Amino acid sequence: MKHLIVYAHPDPESLNHSILDTTVKALKKNGHEVVVRDLYALDFQPVLKAEDTAAMKAGETPHDIKTEQEFITEADVITFIYPVWWTGLPAILKGYVDRVFAFGFAYSAGAQGIIKLLEGKKGFIINTHGTPNEVYDEIGMTAGLKVTSDIGIFDFTGIEPVEHLLFGSIGYLDEEAYKDILKKVEGTINSYFS
Repeated sequence: MKHLIVYAHPDPESLNHSILDTTVKALKKNGHEVVVRDLYALDFQPVLKAEDTAAMKAGETPHDIKTEQEFITEADVITFIYPVWWTGLPAILKGYVDRVFAFGFAYSAGAQGIIKLLEGKKGFIINTHGTPNEVYDEIGMTAGLKVTSDIGIFDFTGIEPVEHLLFGSIGYLDEEAYKDILKKVEGTINSYFS
């Protein structure tokens, strides 16, 4: 299978980067092709501008958007790895979705409603956040994050969400707990993509 990993964390020493490395190694070990789009390393421009929309309507998709759309088109599985900031996606990833998952590429509309243009693909999300998981579970944030990303982005465009891992209390755990997180990531990948 062809995997596209869209990664959004600015610190190469972060836990998210370790999760990325673990994900890539596990997928490659299982014989998958992997492409990583590190949005910070790419200095991806996240702001959807009027000229972007006008160009796409005219059939002249801007080069940076077209490049990302080609990676999505070629992928069987799309994985997002990012920290939860202010109960949502980092701005660079939100902008990626705004610009790349565009009308006419990821979805369209007709008399019957929304037309999902990315059907046949699978989606996987891995998140980290500083709040304990129990708090997010109790206040409904875990469920809310899954709805807005799994359903609001992936399912809305036809991508089948297969798993969404959320790791809390980041920054407050001991070394063994961080190792356990990476083991969970590897085990989950092996269970879905062996």
